[in-house]
Amino acid sequence: MTEIFTTLLIMVTTGAIIGGVTNYLAIKMIFKPYRAIYIGKWRLPFTPGLIPKRRGEMAEQMGKLVINHLLTPEGIQKKLQNERFQSMLTQFAVVEVEKKLKTEETLEQLLAQIDINEPTKMAEDKIGAFLEVKYENWMRTNQDVAMKEILPQKLVGKVEEQLPQLSNWIVQSAKNYFASEEGKESIQRMADDFVQKRSGMIKSMLQMFLGNVKLGEKLQPEIIKFLNHPGTEELLTSLLRKEWRKLLDKNIAEFESKIGRDSLLSIIKQTVFRFVQVHEIFQMPISQLTATIRPYIITELIPKATVGISKILADRISVLMEKMKLNEIVKEQVDSFSVERLEQMVFSIINKELRMITFLGALLGGLVGVFQGITAIWIL
Repeated sequence: MTEIFTTLLIMVTTGAIIGGVTNYLAIKMIFKPYRAIYIGKWRLPFTPGLIPKRRGEMAEQMGKLVINHLLTPEGIQKKLQNERFQSMLTQFAVVEVEKKLKTEETLEQLLAQIDINEPTKMAEDKIGAFLEVKYENWMRTNQDVAMKEILPQKLVGKVEEQLPQLSNWIVQSAKNYFASEEGKESIQRMADDFVQKRSGMIKSMLQMFLGNVKLGEKLQPEIIKFLNHPGTEELLTSLLRKEWRKLLDKNIAEFESKIGRDSLLSIIKQTVFRFVQVHEIFQMPISQLTATIRPYIITELIPKATVGISKILADRISVLMEKMKLNEIVKEQVDSFSVERLEQMVFSIINKELRMITFLGALLGGLVGVFQGITAIWIL
């Protein structure tokens, strides 16, 4: 009886050891050895392990698995169109955008964070280039059109009304200037220059008539008297009106040739930049810059933008995923993993199950040992 029990025990133990070790080795051979082992030129069978040997195929299959069964266009599209997801996305966007809108950072500082430096110069250059293009296009279309057809009638009428006031201002400014010591000296310099440039006889006659009296002292009162005459303003107004109407009759091309293209563009740019203070805009805090429109951005713009962007992405997700080539991304990522890392990932997930497989092998081996032991005892 003892011999029978011993024989049966040996058979069971041997079967269990063989079953357990066999399964253990089979599991280990999935990854190990990591590289092929050579004896001379002869490669040892079953080296490298299954995963290292089929790593490329596994990476490719994983890429297809992700595209065909996990990250499908339909699944992502459904997620993007989900109201709960859109609501969550909107809340996230509102929180993040509101932080930026309430910051005391200036627009220039905010742009510097994304490597956009000297934004004022960039904006002015862009605006200047835009104005030049618009100017050139407008000139090509309107170069043969008369000025009076381009300018608004209200502006033309307003200028006509202001000509008498302009004449009055010019006359008053001239009187004030010529009545001053500076004006008196200017008259004297011009008079002296006039006398010096005359021929000898005329020069001598002028000096004889004037004697020691300076010509400027004689001319100053007469100039002021002329400026005080009521007809002076009327004459000046008439001349200004005449020149203004001549200007209105000129076409745009003639006007440009008189003023100069560069001068006109410079005037236009200066006028625009005077009304649009680009530098001040970039130096203002974001909170101040967006104060008036912040409620609209938070309550209306962001929710609408979130829904709109989700819809656009959902409609184009198939094309987007095709362009992204996610299967290639997955394949490259798997290829970049070391075999050791892959092994750690797999064993960290199914380590308990693999141990159970080893124990199951031992159990089955033990049962086979029992069967063999009973068979051997029965035969003997």
